[in-house]
Amino acid sequence: MADQPNLLADLIEALRCLPGVGAKSAQRMAFHLLERDREGGVHLAQTLQAAMQRIGHCKSCRNFSEADACAICANASRDASLLCVVETPADLLAIEQATGYRGRYFVLMGRLSPLDGLGPHELGAELLTRRLAQGEVREMVIATNPTVEGEATAHWLGQLAHAANVRATRLAHGVPLGGELEYVDRGTLAHAFGSRHALDD
Repeated sequence: MADQPNLLADLIEALRCLPGVGAKSAQRMAFHLLERDREGGVHLAQTLQAAMQRIGHCKSCRNFSEADACAICANASRDASLLCVVETPADLLAIEQATGYRGRYFVLMGRLSPLDGLGPHELGAELLTRRLAQGEVREMVIATNPTVEGEATAHWLGQLAHAANVRATRLAHGVPLGGELEYVDRGTLAHAFGSRHALDD
């Protein structure tokens, strides 16, 4: 007689698809849901299924959205002449929560990384090029992360902006506010030193 399907093992294995969740963490989550929160587990399953089916990408900025246009792109009060390019939806959310930025966004959904199969096509180069060519964008704020791939992506984005006669600016990177030089890592300190600027009189 064939072995019966083991739903518990399947549940634990399914939970391991989440980032940072190993076998032990997945087992702990599964046991918690089954022992203490079956209602929460059912709600999680229903919400997860709905999200997987209904959440896609905004046709203008590529951010996650249930509609063709996300809430930011659909907001007429946002400044369409400012376009902030970020690597991920998490980066967009961080900027929204921490700054007073009122422009619009373009989400790359990654960064240039040939080893991972991520080139200009995967990052939405065609859509971004068309958007810049429309003439509405006056400044493109490049907000990629200060990594090797992020810097290469920033350089590529700067070339796209230049080709479209759009001003390209880069987020400043360097010593954090309140930081002490002796505790700042070498890469950050070297970048900050190389990007030094004159103080206003």
